[in-house]
Amino acid sequence: MGTSSRIFLYHVLMISVVWIFWALSMTKNSSWFLFSENWHMTVTMLLGSFIAGATSEGGGAVAFPVMTLGFNTTPIVARDFSLMIQSVGMSAASIMIVLARVPVEWRAVLFSGVGGVVGVIVSIEMIAGSLPPAIVKMFFVSFWAGFGTALYLINRAEENVRTNYITNFSMPAAFLLFVTGVAGGVVSGMTGTGLDILTFSVLVLYFGVCEKVATPTSVVLMASNSLAGFGWSEIFGAGVHQTAWDFWWVCVPVVVVGAPLGAMFIKERSRRFVVKFLYFSIVAQYAWATTVLPLDWELIAFSVVVVISSMTLFGLISIHGRNSVS
Repeated sequence: MGTSSRIFLYHVLMISVVWIFWALSMTKNSSWFLFSENWHMTVTMLLGSFIAGATSEGGGAVAFPVMTLGFNTTPIVARDFSLMIQSVGMSAASIMIVLARVPVEWRAVLFSGVGGVVGVIVSIEMIAGSLPPAIVKMFFVSFWAGFGTALYLINRAEENVRTNYITNFSMPAAFLLFVTGVAGGVVSGMTGTGLDILTFSVLVLYFGVCEKVATPTSVVLMASNSLAGFGWSEIFGAGVHQTAWDFWWVCVPVVVVGAPLGAMFIKERSRRFVVKFLYFSIVAQYAWATTVLPLDWELIAFSVVVVISSMTLFGLISIHGRNSVS
């Protein structure tokens, strides 16, 4: 049996196991009616799960803006749902990444992952819920818009040499990854995603890791961070909102298909395609936010400040990264 056939068989087996347990639970709890009320979330996560597996943005990068901007869901519920559904979808994608032997920078998974657990718990307990919903929504799209702009300008300015792993790994590198993990975990605790793309940016801009390696690395990282955030909220915190559970039940069967497909799809694409795909997703969500949110001068000014600050941050990361290896 060839590699492709074996991976396909693993994917079908994983889908079958999840669907069986999911269907038995839906029947036992008489929850099939949830589809009539929440079918829009099933449709949303058809696309969201594929993007989660194919880019450095988790499924929450689609779910959070769609839920908060399009369906007027509160940021806390959208955050909870994003962490919950990524625990399934991105975990499934991670399994396929490992089975397909897709290159991953495992040292980043370790050190950023540990930092991410710290950050997401601190954020859930101390930060999330204290900010106005409009500010959280605009911060989400503006921060990633700044990152996308910085990555575009850096890639356009020069042809950067990329590697498949961090060269000259050291304790300072481990510490930087840990701090990045903490910061990314804090953002994840507010919006349901953040650790993935923040670590992705450090790997690409600072360490010069190829986007095709940084992307699956970010997928594995966000799977672990989602499990940590979801587990903490449900076991040690106040528990996730019932609305998030209702959304979760109708999305499980699609994300276990879409996220692994996204991971396999991007595996066969060039680095240039991966970058352009990321640009498109960032631009689309920012453009949508600016048309849906009730903009006033304060919110516009906040967005501009966040975009510029984000561009500056990622630009400095790139400059220091180039200097450290020169």
